[in-house]
Amino acid sequence: MCDPTPPEPIPGTDLLFSLDRAVTYLNHGAVGAVPVSVQRAQQRLRDETEANPLRFYAHGLVGRVSDARREAAAFLGADPDGCAFVGNVTTAVSLVLNSLDLHSGDEIVTTDHGYGAVRFAVDHACARAGAVHTVVELSLCPTDDEVVDAVRAAAGDRTRLVIVDHVTSPTARLFPVARVVSALRGTGVPVLVDAAHVPGQLPVRVDAIGADFWVGNLHKWAFAPPGTALLAVAPAWREKVRPLVVSWEHAAGYPHSVEHQGTLDYTPWLASTAGLRTLRSLGLSAVHAHNTALVAYGQHAVGRAVGLDPDTLPSRPAGLSMALVPLPAGLVGDQSAASALCERIADRLGAEVSVNAWGGRGLLRLSAQVYNRAGEYDRFAGRLAALLADG
Repeated sequence: MCDPTPPEPIPGTDLLFSLDRAVTYLNHGAVGAVPVSVQRAQQRLRDETEANPLRFYAHGLVGRVSDARREAAAFLGADPDGCAFVGNVTTAVSLVLNSLDLHSGDEIVTTDHGYGAVRFAVDHACARAGAVHTVVELSLCPTDDEVVDAVRAAAGDRTRLVIVDHVTSPTARLFPVARVVSALRGTGVPVLVDAAHVPGQLPVRVDAIGADFWVGNLHKWAFAPPGTALLAVAPAWREKVRPLVVSWEHAAGYPHSVEHQGTLDYTPWLASTAGLRTLRSLGLSAVHAHNTALVAYGQHAVGRAVGLDPDTLPSRPAGLSMALVPLPAGLVGDQSAASALCERIADRLGAEVSVNAWGGRGLLRLSAQVYNRAGEYDRFAGRLAALLADG
């Protein structure tokens, strides 16, 4: 197999962000990074708030949030009247769980590729209700058919919700969520799609997926400030949504009852439009092409450095700006060891990456964004090999 060729940088993109130049930042998928122009847009909103707080909160805020929501929904191919801004995917999952009538013996189905905080939320909801959390086990790189068949087989008469990832966080897989939704249609089992990593990383038409609930973070790959996610709810569920906090817009119903909570900080949501403009100005196709080519290069460079044959590296799903490098066996056995290695890498190498324990082995996840350069992966690869050799 020929080594991937790194892409030419998109001109000027290394100046768009205020990241510390002393840090090799290869983990954009964790919380994203906010362009300077978006930081300034948010700061102007903060200044407006402080100049006249009462006017900001009491005059026109509902309409301004709705306008920003409509722009985000249009970007994602979703019905704006069925969408609501929330702080992040984890918040949306808790909101959906709060809207279910869970009883003893009921079941929620997830997969073992799911995000840790979502697992905690499901466990908590099930413990309160006496329900069961069923986790579908899959291989590291399952086929689409395997994902669909395993999830469909797990859903039964007592299943009240299936949660499936569009892009998995610890394993960087792309799951066939539209097919999962289709397979469960007619069973009465609602589906929540965790699309935390989708907005800005993959083109998507949310309405075409047809899920009962879909939620994605705009602060990871769509350049919005932290605390910006969009929840899309199918028409049949909108009147059933129970906000986690009951406040002034409760009588207005969904989505206003979810979005408006008094003196919440609304500036991330209002500034999210600036993030979308930045992404469009760079060119969505150019950003995708750059990032996917660069992460492929980085995966091979780091994989070789830790002694892996490039032909044995986990496949990288088409279109993803994240890729996996399995770490040597025995190095990371659980999440505590994964977190410790992540801290060592940050402290000793000045690099930010993601390390997870999955299936008894450590998985290093690399990301690529327009501010990254091929040389960063090369330098990190050599230094990581030395760090691991030192034990």
